[in-house]
Amino acid sequence: MRLNKTKYPLRQILRWLWSHHKGCRVQAVTNVVVGLLLVGLGLAGVETLRRLTDIATGAREGDILAMAGLFASILVMELLLHIASTWVAAVLGVKTQNLMQQKFFARLLNGKWSGVERFHSGDVLNRLFGDVGDIVRLMTEVLPSAVVVVVQFVASFVYLYTMDSSLALILIVVSPIFLILSRLYFMKMRRIVRKIKDSNSALQSIIQESVQHKMVIKVLERSGLMVDKLESRQKVLRGQVKSRARFSIFSKTLINVGFAGAYLTALVWGLLQLQDGLITVGVLMAFTQLINRIQRPLLDMARLLPTFVNSMTSAERLMELEELPLEQVGQARAIDGKVGIRFTDVTYSYSDNGRTVLRSFSHDFRPGTFTAILGETGAGKTTLIRLMLALIRQNSGKVCLYNEKEEFDADTTTRCNFSYVPQGNTLFSGTIRDNLLMGQPGATEEQMRRALNAAMADFVFELPDGLDTVCGEQGGGLSEGQAQRIAIARALIRPCRVLLLDEATSALDVQTEHSLLENIKQEFADTTIIFVTHRLAVVGFTSDQLTMHKIIDR
Repeated sequence: MRLNKTKYPLRQILRWLWSHHKGCRVQAVTNVVVGLLLVGLGLAGVETLRRLTDIATGAREGDILAMAGLFASILVMELLLHIASTWVAAVLGVKTQNLMQQKFFARLLNGKWSGVERFHSGDVLNRLFGDVGDIVRLMTEVLPSAVVVVVQFVASFVYLYTMDSSLALILIVVSPIFLILSRLYFMKMRRIVRKIKDSNSALQSIIQESVQHKMVIKVLERSGLMVDKLESRQKVLRGQVKSRARFSIFSKTLINVGFAGAYLTALVWGLLQLQDGLITVGVLMAFTQLINRIQRPLLDMARLLPTFVNSMTSAERLMELEELPLEQVGQARAIDGKVGIRFTDVTYSYSDNGRTVLRSFSHDFRPGTFTAILGETGAGKTTLIRLMLALIRQNSGKVCLYNEKEEFDADTTTRCNFSYVPQGNTLFSGTIRDNLLMGQPGATEEQMRRALNAAMADFVFELPDGLDTVCGEQGGGLSEGQAQRIAIARALIRPCRVLLLDEATSALDVQTEHSLLENIKQEFADTTIIFVTHRLAVVGFTSDQLTMHKIIDR
């Protein structure tokens, strides 16, 4: 998916970031307060060291031990505040990351089918982990640090100005240069970082797809091809990273040269004043520390700027996810009695390529019937199921569910009347029990046993751990046929009026398939069953058949 670079203005991104910081603002403010206290203690330490030095050199009177004790106390308090700051940032970080990942995870699951499909799963994972992590660093480190360094710069400059206004003015001339360079840096670096993040997403997508389809790659002997594909993408990424490094080095060099010149000027100025007897050694030491405390915030801002740019790009990518349209969710409408599904003059075309899948399609899946849907690939069989489940919406026509008394337009509120077995292996990592409970949370052992028996999956009880047998990713540790039967049991355990089976028995042998279909007919005699299949043997178990044909646009 191609997206515009720098799609959102900076002000919009900052507003978005603040709106997503709810629940963590107290901790963020605490982090800022701790940072400000450190600034105050730092300046107090400069003043204390100045007086301590003047007492030691005889430039002023005082108790050197008392002053040394005060200085040591300041150092201890700074240490404790640093510990507190680290703790607060860590707590804030994990809380913010968890909240944001939950939010966007829920957004993806509740988004419209047509919206979520625009993003590759590898790209989504990269955004949920990499980009969310960048946002967390922004909220926990960059923004609080930015507030602190600004305050430190202003406070140190004011303090220095009260001691020597000329010296303070010499140092301040660096600031406009820094601001101009920062502006130019931000604009260019933002574009570079966006390219790098998109490349990282592409890399993750290649790796993820290769792991998922490693068997196909091995059989086709295309491991080398996939490695070459990865290397080609990595080469692009390396070029982008080199561009970022060159620009970053150039920018930082200019800034450091400017700072070094200002520091040297200020130091010479102070030494000349000391030579003329206009200041004490303590004041000179205060000078050198304040110069550092004025320049350090600017250097910190230069250090934080790449992280800030990176976080802005991450925020932009997450804002794109948030633009996914959400399904209109209402109160679930469970329909009483036997339920039928009626298609009336339905037309549907895919928005990405405009190909028409259904045109003026009409059919009545009568209540309590067992219908086999046949047809070549691309004829629209799976599209029918998605329309029934309201995952997609027809361009025209009507899809409705009905019983003896009334009818309902198919939408998200009628989805509760369906159970569904998709094509392929759809088990989740966890135990067999966990997978069955996804069909009906709170199901009893007896209900799970009945569902497994009906699905010809009673082999589960012969496993050493039975229902508590752990399945790997996509049913790892089980044969494809075993995984498919457990997936069918998961669908059967869910209370439903309509059972949808999409090539659900493709991995089963003929005898097992026949026994399973017989069980379904007996156990779900009042349920409307719709079976998408290429296997003609299934037709013998059905009461109705629907043959679909691919539409060829001329």
